Amino acid sequence: MTGSEGREIEIEGVDPRELYGPQDAYLERIKELHPTLKIIARGSTLKVLGSEAETARFARRIESLVACYLKYGHISAQVVDQCFSGSDMPAVELLDKEAIVCGNNGNIIRARTPNQQRLVKLYEKNDLLFAVGPAGSGKTYTAIALAVRALKERQVRRIILTRPAVEAGEKLGFLPGDMKEKLDPYLQPLYDALNDMIPPAKLAKYLEEGTVQIAPLAYMRGRTLDNAFVILDEAQNTTLPQIKMFLTRMGRNARFIVTGDVTQIDLPRRSDSGLVRAMEILRPVKGIGCVEFNKDDIVRHELVKQIVEAFDRAAAVE
Repeated sequence: MTGSEGREIEIEGVDPRELYGPQDAYLERIKELHPTLKIIARGSTLKVLGSEAETARFARRIESLVACYLKYGHISAQVVDQCFSGSDMPAVELLDKEAIVCGNNGNIIRARTPNQQRLVKLYEKNDLLFAVGPAGSGKTYTAIALAVRALKERQVRRIILTRPAVEAGEKLGFLPGDMKEKLDPYLQPLYDALNDMIPPAKLAKYLEEGTVQIAPLAYMRGRTLDNAFVILDEAQNTTLPQIKMFLTRMGRNARFIVTGDVTQIDLPRRSDSGLVRAMEILRPVKGIGCVEFNKDDIVRHELVKQIVEAFDRAAAVE
């Protein structure tokens, strides 16, 4: 990339349309982040008018954006914001440092809240993790990102995602189809997360050959899970014997993460949930970590946090 007086910046090695985004959306965002500059794009040439210091800073950031594209093969709005965040560290280094995994369409998946970051750090030191907290706090999504990274880096040979098939108001028997088709709605959130992180064709291949397995908890009985990253989601809907059964499936070179929300127990009796009791029993055991998420970790629509708070207030009054 070259720049000259005033300055003109020539984009080299990348189709400028990739940097400018659909309908120039990324270019417009870049302009918003540099309001003191006048930026004119003509093909691969950017003409930038402004102070010398500001145009020089802009040139470095464009260079950083190109470096991100060349490394990751995609550009997204998230990457643009990261490149023009104002940090002195090159964006590609920031992304390398913060990224858990590079998802589809160039999206960098990273821990966005303190407790998500704590989960990532504890993963480095523990073979079994408990991550509990409210809906939308990113506990399952972060866990699946760690699993995808482990698979990509060949730390494990397969990913196994499982949930108890406990009804939340609906009845399995009334759903159409065979048992797999009846269970798929319960497992759809896990498919959704994987679809964000693994290209569709590759995910289909992984599912077909068993590199990625998604199954109800009952299917875990009798198995020994070696060289696998295993996530038990919605663990609040397991009984103590069920969660014990699951945890004792751990084989050689296996990593387990158990996620759940104790405010959303769908068992006939809330006291039947084994998640809290299992955490109490296992907390002193070395090699087991626990992260308790809260409403401050909620990263869905801004209303979700307010909804959780409203229900918490109502529960306190009852």
